[in-house]
Amino acid sequence: MSIVSVTSKAGIQTAIAAASRKTGIDFNYLLGQAQVESGMRANARATTSSATGLYQFIEQSWLGVIKDHGAEHGLGWASDSIRQTAGGRYVVSDSATRRAILDMRSDPGTAALMAAEHASDNKAALEQRLDRPATGTDLYMAHFLGQGGAAKFLGAMAANPERIGAAMFPAAARANRGIFYASNGQPRTLSEIYSRFAGKLDQGAAAVGATGLASDGFDALSAGLDPFGDTEVLLGNGAVDGDRHWIETTLAQLGAARPPAEPVNPFRPTPETAKLAYLMLAKLGA
Repeated sequence: MSIVSVTSKAGIQTAIAAASRKTGIDFNYLLGQAQVESGMRANARATTSSATGLYQFIEQSWLGVIKDHGAEHGLGWASDSIRQTAGGRYVVSDSATRRAILDMRSDPGTAALMAAEHASDNKAALEQRLDRPATGTDLYMAHFLGQGGAAKFLGAMAANPERIGAAMFPAAARANRGIFYASNGQPRTLSEIYSRFAGKLDQGAAAVGATGLASDGFDALSAGLDPFGDTEVLLGNGAVDGDRHWIETTLAQLGAARPPAEPVNPFRPTPETAKLAYLMLAKLGA
């Protein structure tokens, strides 16, 4: 059971719109990425890696973005629990806290916020290196190849769009043959690979009702959708009172103090109640 019960695609879209409004990252891009990555399933899990959740964060990527941005969104307890080793790995000393942090990947609101923050970091880095505005497709390239790989790809494509992608990225091509080669074995050019990514994003966004292109720039945000954190009702099939009663009862069982009397806002927990809640869920095996 989760504090924010989001069971429908409409509810997940509202969580994505909230992340878009809070970070300025385009709603259509975030929507298209979620559809491409997980089919809009908050509990999606990869069979070949640790990738989990709406945006399929692997463990290290998730710990990194929580370390960098968690405190901005009421997750200071999580951010403060993560440290980076000299070798660059993110570690959490307490196993229960680590599990609680990783389990947040399956919460659509948190996952969408962290995906948007990750995209924002990539956007800033790419625009600085390329000296032009980044598009949704550029961001997806950064998601696929990393910031450095995307900058290399986009810079090379600007100079020679007919250059063969597999020759530039042999390791990525071996692991993702369907992206770098056509069905007949013909290697794809950089422009062909880029166009396929753009089409994949746009198709994903269109499949879940987006009204704009996910591959474009970021001028049109999620106008007309509910502002971030303005409502008190939980998404999906849970009402505030029912879930509040469950939270209060379980927190009491764990020896925690009761939450404040005002209605619970699932998108803006305080650091203390957020820590208690996520540790509670980890302890219960949720």
